[in-house]
Amino acid sequence: MKIEIIASDSMGTRSMATYVETKDCKILIDPGVSLAPIRYGLKPHAIEIKRLNRHWKKIKEHARKSNILIVTHYHYDHHNPLEPNLYKGKIVFLKHPKKNINKSQKKRAKFFIDEIEKIVKKLEYSDGGEWKFGTTLLRFSDAVTHGPSEKLGFVTEVMVKEKSTFIHTSDVEGPCNEKQTKFILENKPNTIFIDGPLSYMMYRYGTRAMSASVKNMIRIIENCPLKELIIDHHFLRDLKWKERINKVFKFAEKKQTKILTAAEFNGLKTEMLEALRKELYKKWPKEKAPSTPLKELLE
Repeated sequence: MKIEIIASDSMGTRSMATYVETKDCKILIDPGVSLAPIRYGLKPHAIEIKRLNRHWKKIKEHARKSNILIVTHYHYDHHNPLEPNLYKGKIVFLKHPKKNINKSQKKRAKFFIDEIEKIVKKLEYSDGGEWKFGTTLLRFSDAVTHGPSEKLGFVTEVMVKEKSTFIHTSDVEGPCNEKQTKFILENKPNTIFIDGPLSYMMYRYGTRAMSASVKNMIRIIENCPLKELIIDHHFLRDLKWKERINKVFKFAEKKQTKILTAAEFNGLKTEMLEALRKELYKKWPKEKAPSTPLKELLE
């Protein structure tokens, strides 16, 4: 199994876009990318926008060669409704557009499905289902909360199993609750890509959710045959992310489990551009942002 993380917060953009290739299929999970419209009172720096354009180009390249596309939920860093041709002729698995979904995502889901349903090869609603393609098993969790509560809606976690097992958690913000964690523990991944805690907004996330996330990551390391725990997305918007999960790092070292950012997994240097936005403007204050094809998603 080949796993490539195409874009992520540790690589400079908001995304969890991931390409998985097995003997039987080529899968692209969450083909979307975006930037924080405002951080520290500042709009995206030109360097961030250039990085976004580069990542979006790579996502489109991987979409062309994929035969399966997956959207775990309808936030714009996980799908781009403005380019429906990305899905043309593909087998598409979507988070259910009407069940376990909040008002905002329900509206986005309808718009998106209206755009793609006549051009896809096959459209399936993924929540709680599983499909087999040759020797490759594709399994989805039931809808789990986007974070500690239902406020931001629900997502589906994705498992791809061939000889080894890979799990992409989508936006669980932790995992910070039992249902999110149960899917992982039951499927025993060798590699997992976790959307970590929303610690850069602790006033909203809460210390209880943070504590639960740390405990659950330790449970995952203890009970799964993990080689790599990749942690990224929301968590890599916090410059102090390593300090916040020091207990997890210590436990992982005992179990000889690698903890990596998505950038490190790809053999790249971690570049937390959003978290460093103030520094970007200090170093390059006069650089103007170029136009971007995803401008509508940044406003």
